[in-house]
Amino acid sequence: MSALSAALPDFPWDLLEPAKAKAAAHPDGIVDLSVGTPVDPVPELIRRALAEASDAPGYPLTAGTPALRAAIGDWLARACHASGPLGVLPTIGSKELVAWLPTLLGVGPGDVVVIPSVCYPTYEVGVRLAGATVIRSDSLTAVGPTPRVKLVWINSPSNPTGRVLPAEHLRKVVDWARERGAVVASDECYLSLGWETQPVSVLDDAVTGGDYTGVIAVHSLSKRSNLAGYRAGFVGGDPALIGELLAVRKHAGMIVPAPVQAAMIAALGDETHLAAQRDLYGARRDTLRTALAKAGFEISHSEAGLYLWSTRGEDSWQTVDWLAERGILAAPGAFYGPAADKYVRIALTATDERVAAAVARLT
Repeated sequence: MSALSAALPDFPWDLLEPAKAKAAAHPDGIVDLSVGTPVDPVPELIRRALAEASDAPGYPLTAGTPALRAAIGDWLARACHASGPLGVLPTIGSKELVAWLPTLLGVGPGDVVVIPSVCYPTYEVGVRLAGATVIRSDSLTAVGPTPRVKLVWINSPSNPTGRVLPAEHLRKVVDWARERGAVVASDECYLSLGWETQPVSVLDDAVTGGDYTGVIAVHSLSKRSNLAGYRAGFVGGDPALIGELLAVRKHAGMIVPAPVQAAMIAALGDETHLAAQRDLYGARRDTLRTALAKAGFEISHSEAGLYLWSTRGEDSWQTVDWLAERGILAAPGAFYGPAADKYVRIALTATDERVAAAVARLT
């Protein structure tokens, strides 16, 4: 039997271990700006909701409680400007949905999935798990007339680049996919973190006009609410597609724990904690961006999200090594596709003290 893992690329973060060890040897310790994991406390109202729902001896609903479904729908209407009837579904964070979406939709050998040329590695992993063919492209015209395309991934704001796609671009992608009977999946996990522009959801009336046929949007509370450890995500859009996902997920046991569902309701109903977290990230972003520019880095895109897409005009692993010598760990662009091999992704997710340490080392 052939191991499924043999079809997958090396796990990116394992490849970063030597650089991590070098950075950790710095006399003042490592400044880890690589993975982008939240470091600030989980807001008190969310922890309280989790604790109050901790007496949960029964099985939770795969579809989510009625209260959670209502909270997701209300949030999508407010934050994404979605006015049409939506299907919604909680997910175990967003990564599992990204990895398994092609399989859950019945995509398989002979089918094609289009992903951005520079993107989160798990898009490609999901295609390989399904046995389908991946095409990296930011231009659907370049994909050609093939009827084999079954799924198109878009990601705005982008991880890793922070690029934001305008409504007109999103409309063109949706129209192109509908003409071919393909599904559009929009990863919008950083939607709430626009800095230089306001990101637009694929569910926005300016894009789909309340008609979500063949369209779904993926969201996460990991970054906006510091809930990476809770594994709290959700998907919304075409009710028929959401119904298909639910039907398969019920069989597969893909269920968000009941206490986490309660915590999600609290998080989605409160914008105060998001505003406070945005202020923290915004200050860290300004400080790091200034220091990187003084150190000779060029920043591209990065108008939204939690990363500064940075280059010194050299191979990304050389830049990773240069930073590691200064006790700073970043993610090489090589993780995100061949077109990104001269960039590094530098996260804003470190404490103020560690960001200050990075700035001192850079300048």
